[in-house]
Amino acid sequence: MSDRSDRVFHVDGDLVPAGEATVSVEDRGFQYGDAAFETLRAYGGDVFGWDAHADRLAATCELLAMDHGLTRGDLHGRILATLEANGLEDAYVRLSISRGVQPGTLDPGPEVDPTVVVVVKPLPRGGLSGESVWDEPATLQTVSTRRIPDAAVPARAKTHNYLNGILARLELRGTDADEALMLDSAGHIAEGATSNVFAVDADGLLTPALSGPVLPGITRATVLDIAAEENIPVREGTFGPETLRSAEELFCTNSTWEIRPVESIDGATVGGGPVTQLLAQRYRERVETAFY
Repeated sequence: MSDRSDRVFHVDGDLVPAGEATVSVEDRGFQYGDAAFETLRAYGGDVFGWDAHADRLAATCELLAMDHGLTRGDLHGRILATLEANGLEDAYVRLSISRGVQPGTLDPGPEVDPTVVVVVKPLPRGGLSGESVWDEPATLQTVSTRRIPDAAVPARAKTHNYLNGILARLELRGTDADEALMLDSAGHIAEGATSNVFAVDADGLLTPALSGPVLPGITRATVLDIAAEENIPVREGTFGPETLRSAEELFCTNSTWEIRPVESIDGATVGGGPVTQLLAQRYRERVETAFY
């Protein structure tokens, strides 16, 4: 099932054909971006890293002071029901929870009747026998749009307000780059518009620290776990774009891409290499062991 018109979405407890799936124009997620979401990847009929995703979703809702009253078991069940209804085992999954419809003022009320939506679409099989969802290694370009400081909007809050990343991606128009590399207000590397970034040098792995405006990616955490198993040293720190341009290897991570090597950054060729390949192989082995 690949045509959107054939798909079924989960909206507020019901499975609804895509063409009939709607959310109120008065929903706070639509009006203000007042909503939390998670992007997940399903393999073999279930989602990878559910507990970690559920923890991050709960943390976002807590930051938003949104007590939606739904258990993680309920949310997981809605995802599984949506996958089953679409006949999908390997898929992209997006779970969104908004504060729902409230009186049209900026101040949210304490009582929440949440809007909960699950959207799925097919992706290639993962694991050792799978194929990449990306066609080529990534091409990065440093953009002028800066990552919003934590003091303004906490980076760990994964909300519907994605204008920051959209503005960064708009800067790529007319270039051959497919991921925007964003800096913080001090000019240090933060992350890609939709990904975490890793460099490989003679001392091991290097990635921006979560003390900066960096989303705590689920795939990022998995890579750090695999690196520890493989005795690959990891430094989480603060550094500028020149560090990435001089790296031996670069790669990006997110739930959909998994581990995607970077071919070039700002026109400088970098490419993948043995460390990136090892981490990607170990990641695929985890997927294979867990789901196939």
